[in-house]
Amino acid sequence: MLLFATAAVVGHILENTYGNLHLAWAPLYAWWSPQVGPGTPAAITLAAAVIAYGPSLAARLPWRALVPVTWFVAMAWTWALALIDGWHYGIERRLTTRYEYLTVIDRFDDIGATLRGFTQHILLDSPDNWPPHIAGHPPAATLTFVWLDRIGLGGGGWAGVFCITVGASAAAAVLVAVRTLADETLARRAAPFVALAPAAIWVGASADGYFAAVAAWAVALLALAATGGRKALAFGSGLLLGLTVYLSYGLTLFAIITAAVLLLTWRQWPLTLLLPLLAGAAVVPAAFTLAGFNWWEAYHLLVERYYQGTAAIRPYWYFVWANLACTVLLVGLATVAGLRRTFATVPATVRRLRAGTPTTTDRLLGLILAGLLMVLVADFSGMSKAETERIWLPFAFWLLPATALLPRGGQRGWLAAQATVALTVNHLFHTGW
Repeated sequence: MLLFATAAVVGHILENTYGNLHLAWAPLYAWWSPQVGPGTPAAITLAAAVIAYGPSLAARLPWRALVPVTWFVAMAWTWALALIDGWHYGIERRLTTRYEYLTVIDRFDDIGATLRGFTQHILLDSPDNWPPHIAGHPPAATLTFVWLDRIGLGGGGWAGVFCITVGASAAAAVLVAVRTLADETLARRAAPFVALAPAAIWVGASADGYFAAVAAWAVALLALAATGGRKALAFGSGLLLGLTVYLSYGLTLFAIITAAVLLLTWRQWPLTLLLPLLAGAAVVPAAFTLAGFNWWEAYHLLVERYYQGTAAIRPYWYFVWANLACTVLLVGLATVAGLRRTFATVPATVRRLRAGTPTTTDRLLGLILAGLLMVLVADFSGMSKAETERIWLPFAFWLLPATALLPRGGQRGWLAAQATVALTVNHLFHTGW
């Protein structure tokens, strides 16, 4: 709380003195706009229900029921928070602004020609330059909405429904991975926190929520393949991993958590699964390369465009720690408390991992620390100056399992803290993107 308050005060001074942040309410990409809306009663009611009954239900429900229930609750929570701004501003308009994917649907009438010429429109001084989000992502992100439009699900409303429905499934994927790599007890303890995460604010309705789900299921399938020896799951994981890097350049950092999963399961990992994993990972890159899109050229042009815009004046020294203040709101206070417990046990965990005798909690810590490392690499890269509450959604989901380490007796209090953060932010601010 102190970190975020400091970032807000320093950000206010910087923006009013130098105008070098281009944020209305630093460090968030948001505007002060106190309000209540159609989603307010539903959000408060759902939060109260999860606080009161979430921990006990998570402990008692059959596992096959808990996973879809967690997905459903996360989806309901996301809908309720988004609808605080109403249907038009909370859902329908989000993906139709001048920055967003739906503004360029008509430029993909000939997909092959558009892919071959995609890199020619990335720089700001190029003819018909792409809007920020299209230029800032590989074309699989935009093509998702092009294909939705072609099957009759065009417009901002359907795009928002898609992002919320798919994005909320990341909660289920995280539970599957935690149970597979650690144990069911820890997954059950994390379930209410994953479902009620403040990250839902930016899942609805944001394409980054969709990206987060694709990446999360890639990790979950990899964990299942590594522990169960099933080649089809390894291929599926590779396929999704290949897709992630064509949805967002920054998701190449999922190589970190992929490596962590393989290291945590190396005693169980059969080498015969390596070939289907790599084969799956090659499918999407091969398809886009054959279609004429050059990922590396596009990435280097994106870096150039990044510094043609506000990144050139936004101070690195501020955002390198203010981004972490935004992450507090993204994952919630309970996750921060869980991370403190994670850090306290790292030395003992390292000793047991070296000895080849890790506990289930040690394997959970390995997953959490991989998520934290992705955040830190993104942070120090300098390519994340502001807007990280949306951009870091795929990484944030892997910090949420730290809540499994909180004392059982304090779970309801920490769930209340999570809900309070989300409800406060969504009722006081109009969040961007």
